[in-house]
Amino acid sequence: MRRDKVNYYLDIADTVAKRGTCLRRNFGAIIVSEDEIISTGYSGAPRERKNCIDLGECVREKLNIPKGERYEKCRSVHAEANAIISAARRDMIGSTLYLVGRERQSNAYVQEANSCAMCKKLIINSGIKRVVIRDNPTDFREIDVCDWIYYDDSLENHIGY
Repeated sequence: MRRDKVNYYLDIADTVAKRGTCLRRNFGAIIVSEDEIISTGYSGAPRERKNCIDLGECVREKLNIPKGERYEKCRSVHAEANAIISAARRDMIGSTLYLVGRERQSNAYVQEANSCAMCKKLIINSGIKRVVIRDNPTDFREIDVCDWIYYDDSLENHIGY
């Protein structure tokens, strides 16, 4: 049976996540516009800096920082940010970002995955219209980015991944 288009793109994002270098969880993102992949991104340290997997430790884990907090302590650039950095805004206007996260230890999909507050701001400003997040091998959630604008969770202290 032929794979539906949304899961096809999510499968590609899942493969991109395998390049991630985070010791906690790895995400892969792809941006698609008019059925063409514009860019990809995964979780990893900025270019030329050592990755957590190379250092053998995660600073946030070492400091027992909970999920969704104190991202300034993280060495990694998030997958969404890396995908946005690699694309021109004119190509992202009206596009869809596909996002898949995996726990490093178990390789299970990240439960209730969502973009963090910083990535949400980048997604809004980039012109991306929709975000699709994988929950399991076949199920996913679709988010209209307009909802992030009108329901401003930064005013209510909600966390992302």
